Amino acid sequence: MLEVDVIGSALPAERVEEAVGYAAASAGFNDGHVAVSFVSPERIAELNLTWRGKVGPTDVLSFPIDEDDEDPFGERELGDVFICPEHTVDLTEAVVHGVLHLTGMDHETDEGEMLALQAEIMGWLR
Repeated sequence: MLEVDVIGSALPAERVEEAVGYAAASAGFNDGHVAVSFVSPERIAELNLTWRGKVGPTDVLSFPIDEDDEDPFGERELGDVFICPEHTVDLTEAVVHGVLHLTGMDHETDEGEMLALQAEIMGWLR
């Protein structure tokens, strides 16, 4: 079972859970834990500088935790997604995007697979 914690109220929790579920399942993850936090521009800018060395706010940041296939100590912890509503055009798409990064996908290094899958998932969620 996939457990989703939603911190903040920019999107209804049910919508976040649905988007997380589709994104995780499409990458083969049906069990584990994901946290999605909606944060201020100041908080995301702080995270962006600390972890990516980039100044200023961004739309979404993902922080994978368990990068192995199995966690021998319990439930798999996929990771955390931080979204700044003030810098995001489509919050549901940001959730999907962030979760796909948690599953190991990376649009900056693949040949378009992640963004194609993201577009397909968004079609299911419309």
